[in-house]
Amino acid sequence: MRCPRCNHNNSRVIDSRQTDDGRAIRRRRECENCGFRFTTFERIEAAPLLVIKRNGDREEFNRDKILRGLIRSAEKRPVAMEQMEQIVDHVENRVRGLGENEISTSLIGEYVMEDLMNVDEIAYIRFASVYRQFKDMSVFLKELQEIVDKAKATDGKEQS
Repeated sequence: MRCPRCNHNNSRVIDSRQTDDGRAIRRRRECENCGFRFTTFERIEAAPLLVIKRNGDREEFNRDKILRGLIRSAEKRPVAMEQMEQIVDHVENRVRGLGENEISTSLIGEYVMEDLMNVDEIAYIRFASVYRQFKDMSVFLKELQEIVDKAKATDGKEQS
């Protein structure tokens, strides 16, 4: 590994630790020439995953876009950043677990909504309203009624 300070080509590893749930290794290194210490990360190079948008365009999967959508939908809600990052991690793992090179935005959105509904119903409605592009109040009310029905079914199971 090349030293970022003196560009010497040899360094030794001082410490190695797993990060990102074992998906990466963080290494502390020391340059054998100047003694400068620096950190490197080693990750598995995942095959590129393309997302097929509604208009048919394709772009590379970007987890930051999902996170930004979650942040907007959870604004002023009691949803921790850690919870939103866990949703993004779970969705990315599910998508990559399919083994496909291309995936539709609609499937990604469904995965996000499944996880978000269990975290915060208001954030879920906000996300769904943008994702599903509610055309009128009746579609919005239908979505709300489905949430109420699921909540009643869950309450009924807990009381039994």
